[in-house]
Amino acid sequence: MKLIFERGCEGQGCTLLPECDVPAVELDVPLRKTPLRLPHVSENELSRHYTEMAGQVHGVNNGFYPLGSCTMKYNPKINEKAAALPGFTGIHPLQPKHTAEGCLEVLERTEQMLCEITGMDAMTMQPAAGAHGEFTGLLLIKAYHDSRGDSRRRKIIVPDSAHGTNPASAAMVGYEVVSVPSGADGCVDLEKLREAVSDETAGLMLTNPNTVGLFDKNILEITSIIHDMGGLNYYDGANLNAVMGIARPGDMGFDVVHLNLHKTFSTPHGGGGPGSGPVGCKEFLRPFLPESPFGRPEHSIGRVKAFHGNFLVVVRALAYLLTLGREGIPEASRNAVLNANYMMEKLKDLYPMAYDETCMHEFVMTLEPLKRETGVSAMDVAKALLDYGIHPPTMYFPLIVHEALMVEPTETESRETLDEVIAVFREIYQKAHDDPQALHEAPVGTYVRRPDEVQAARKPVLRYAFTETEK
Repeated sequence: MKLIFERGCEGQGCTLLPECDVPAVELDVPLRKTPLRLPHVSENELSRHYTEMAGQVHGVNNGFYPLGSCTMKYNPKINEKAAALPGFTGIHPLQPKHTAEGCLEVLERTEQMLCEITGMDAMTMQPAAGAHGEFTGLLLIKAYHDSRGDSRRRKIIVPDSAHGTNPASAAMVGYEVVSVPSGADGCVDLEKLREAVSDETAGLMLTNPNTVGLFDKNILEITSIIHDMGGLNYYDGANLNAVMGIARPGDMGFDVVHLNLHKTFSTPHGGGGPGSGPVGCKEFLRPFLPESPFGRPEHSIGRVKAFHGNFLVVVRALAYLLTLGREGIPEASRNAVLNANYMMEKLKDLYPMAYDETCMHEFVMTLEPLKRETGVSAMDVAKALLDYGIHPPTMYFPLIVHEALMVEPTETESRETLDEVIAVFREIYQKAHDDPQALHEAPVGTYVRRPDEVQAARKPVLRYAFTETEK
């Protein structure tokens, strides 16, 4: 399709602005050295452009989206209606507090509910995303150790199955990352963990359930090992959807937690829009939290984002919490676990599971035997799913599983949908044996067919070239 700059022509436009009702001010110094390049298109062309774009993307509203570890659940429209209320959209962060009491109540009630769900004592809504939450949580850990003069603690322990953002966030805070391997059961190897801890350990970053979809049965021992050495435990909330309302990170021994509102609490996910990664902590870390509308803690790490975070995302999460309530939140988790285990049981006779035991919200298949038998890789299967209107699962992750596909169906999918998807997976498996070349060429029915992955990664085209000299 054409880019917006390739549509229309000079002189076209659709701007009808009201007459300016304030004095015009001309700046003495121009802000740009070259004129701003804007597309010249009519309203008709503009509407067609975005309609065509919408037809080229796949989201939860289009079809099944089992992107493992991302929890691509449906976003209820009531959340959007709540966030669109004029009293929320028309607010300004610099207004006097007494004129924004409703918004303050949203932040306070959301904090209370999220603290109850996670077992934390305080929460900040400032972080703008999950990785930003990781960064903020690690800053709390660092500030705590520094406040006690414990400057030798400069190492963070991260399991080898962790999200890629975990070691990246630790490095950004200035920590040295120490990786610990998983055992044969897919959980943390306790002996290797004991070998890794020392008086230089600042903390541990862990997801539970972990990245292979298993709840670590040794979680209390794991967190105790870190605490006994004087470190703190950080909970990556990426997989909280499997246990929310049932098991609390605070009860598992974690001191800090970040949440992904776009995963667990149904706010929009991805697409470059605003996110939210609230960070909760135990009482002893409260003095280090970022400034909030309710005051600045004594030893605050300072702001991590302007004002009070992406407020309307928090409104959406609160609408979700209030809609489901105390009974609905754990029910959502149970249904997520049920859906994942249902799919796993229906597929494991053809697709070997990396860990063949009851999973939580997601499961990891290894397509290594299929590739060995037919030459069809996990990438081929993922691409083939696109021709059936299904978004691929997470590919080649976690790295500890070869030819991995990580599937997370979420609780918002019906059994009928799961049965349809299971049938597609089984059909692709048969096609891998009957016509493997067809899968090597998939997808064939999508707007963009299989790109050169290596070329795209090494030589990405990141901006539009207006002239030949800019290419």
